[in-house]
Amino acid sequence: MTDIAPTALGLDFGTTNTVVALSGDGDGSHLISFEGGDSTGEIFRSALCFWEDASGRNGVASEAGPWAIGEYLQSPLDSRFVQSFKSVAATATFERAQIFGRAFSFEDLGRLFLDKLRDHAGGQLSQLPARIVVGRPVEYAGARPDPALARQRYDLMFAQWGSEILYVYEPLGAAFSFASRLDRPTTLLVADFGGGTTDFSVVRVAAPGSSRRCEPLASSGVGIAGDRFDKRIVDHLVLPLLGKGGTYRSFDKILEIPGGYFGDFADCSRLALMRNPRTLGELRKLQRSAVDPAPIGRMIALIEHEQGFPLYEAVGQTKRALSASDEAQFSFSGGGVEINALVSRREFEQWIAEDLRRIEAAMDAALVKAKLEPAAIDRVFLTGGSSLIPAIRAIFERRFSADQIATGGELTSIAHGLALIGSDANPAEWSA
Repeated sequence: MTDIAPTALGLDFGTTNTVVALSGDGDGSHLISFEGGDSTGEIFRSALCFWEDASGRNGVASEAGPWAIGEYLQSPLDSRFVQSFKSVAATATFERAQIFGRAFSFEDLGRLFLDKLRDHAGGQLSQLPARIVVGRPVEYAGARPDPALARQRYDLMFAQWGSEILYVYEPLGAAFSFASRLDRPTTLLVADFGGGTTDFSVVRVAAPGSSRRCEPLASSGVGIAGDRFDKRIVDHLVLPLLGKGGTYRSFDKILEIPGGYFGDFADCSRLALMRNPRTLGELRKLQRSAVDPAPIGRMIALIEHEQGFPLYEAVGQTKRALSASDEAQFSFSGGGVEINALVSRREFEQWIAEDLRRIEAAMDAALVKAKLEPAAIDRVFLTGGSSLIPAIRAIFERRFSADQIATGGELTSIAHGLALIGSDANPAEWSA
């Protein structure tokens, strides 16, 4: 890295992880590495931890990234651990998170997160460039996502970061990064598998030295990715032990327990927010009327003992193990609940089969928008953590040869490319 002042910052604000890169004129781009005892290098976990402290703002202190995990592990019962909050950016039904009696909007959470991220950059972000290029999904996560609402919230979140904020589709950032590897004209399909969304872009890459190296042809996406796969594991292995499918008495009727509680519990972005007096009161009332009250009691115990983080860590470990082996052991113990189950890759692939079909349909949509057949694609670049799942890889191996498919920089390629776009002569051409 030279002493050239950075001209742009690329920020891949991901559902699971956040990565930051800086670029300077003619200097490529380089990743920011975070410093300190809890640091995990260039990968900053997209998470927050809160605890009551008189010295904190409004009596609540907070941390972010791997430091949030460290604070949670020190005192889980006295903290609130919030992860994957990006997934509610476009959700109108999410207005405020109640944490220790204080209300936090999405942009409140976002600004806190960015402030802590900057604090842990060891002075590398003390002077921000005027141009900030932020990645955004092609399609936001959520049942009925509102892109205009997400844009409004992002604008508020990033308002203090730069005078020129540009939003670029995340797979286009990855395409710009991958283009630096290419030495000839190429029609490129990029597939970005994040925590909340899967996004595709088709890009025409010109020969090195061309005045305009990359030309985006089409993009598409779907609000399905790693968190949805985690949710399938929770749905099959955990929720049956917590009352899903059970019944309760209402006057002289026996009714099925409402699914909303289980939907929230299986969503890692919402689970921590269930630890509030209203929700816990409703669950205790439901427990008293349940035909079998023990499973609802187990759900209450997991929520009260703030077990969302260790539960989803166990889920993630199982998912990653199934990418390398035909079987994996799911093991979780916490809040008085213990689960041990052997899971086969075949079972997991059956659980996510419909999700895979929707992902493949999104890829087809990108090709249709680009007016290209699969045979017209020269290279395919897979990025994002879920791209390592064998069933995901198989989608592309059915359509393309092994020589066409490339991987690498699963967690960092988007930030690299966003920073490079920020140094482009006309970065607004890439903005969404």
